[in-house]
Amino acid sequence: MHSALEHLLVPIRREETVIGVLLLESRESGRYTEDKLEFLSRLMDHASIAIANARLYAEVQEANKAKSDFVSFVAHELKNPMTSIRGFSDLLAQGVVGPVNENQANFLATIRSNVERMATLVTDLADVSRIEAGRLSLDFAAVEIGLVVDEVIRSLSRQIEDKKQVLDLQLPAGLPSVWGDKIRLIQVVTNLISNAYKYSPPEGRITVRAEAADNIWGEGSPRVIHLAVSDTGYGISPENQKKIFEKFYRSDDQKVRDAPGTGLGLNITKQLIELQGGKIWFESEFRVGTTFHIIVPIVETA
Repeated sequence: MHSALEHLLVPIRREETVIGVLLLESRESGRYTEDKLEFLSRLMDHASIAIANARLYAEVQEANKAKSDFVSFVAHELKNPMTSIRGFSDLLAQGVVGPVNENQANFLATIRSNVERMATLVTDLADVSRIEAGRLSLDFAAVEIGLVVDEVIRSLSRQIEDKKQVLDLQLPAGLPSVWGDKIRLIQVVTNLISNAYKYSPPEGRITVRAEAADNIWGEGSPRVIHLAVSDTGYGISPENQKKIFEKFYRSDDQKVRDAPGTGLGLNITKQLIELQGGKIWFESEFRVGTTFHIIVPIVETA
């Protein structure tokens, strides 16, 4: 014949609220001594903290997901009107509906410039949202870094020429391919070279150099392409260097703030490089210049 079970209920409290109970059963009478009850009480205090933290974490995750969904929706909805504004302003500038005088052309150019800034902000917000939600998909393939740089230079050459800046490309022939997402690598290199252009004075110098190298910079692939983008620009003050990769961060240096920017480019660049198994870092001397470095894994051959 079985002996009667002895039951013990221990409440799990969070402040004055009971958020759960622990039920214990024993076939031995008097098993739960005073010492054991004190131990169980302390254990339940720790359990209540763990449960409360788990709930808070779940709520934060849900809030982050809702925020990411909202940002993605808004970014998507903004693209259509911006495309229309850009298209119609271009048609007006071309004189499709009549001659355009100099003042009107200047106004249309301002409209176009601000639409481009809005488009950049929308794209950056969408990228940040996808990265934070873990929804950014990368299309990995063998990519020639020289072709990436060439494409970026073609898109930025006009702006660089307008500021009479010197562009020095040091890309040896025959560099091995890297393993990455070509579109995202173009985005990374565009961010770095456009920053060098924006935050350097007229007639400054921008140097882009690449090399195949052993990975002496940390964990990851043993062989990498090391790409460096240097400028003779305004530089980054020591106090600002600690914050340079933070979201929405913009330097309080007026020379930097005069150039348009969202404060998202370097944050996105860092995350995109790290998602591709690479690394980014920089060296800067205030009012002398800055060099940003990235490494990307070389395609492994059998």
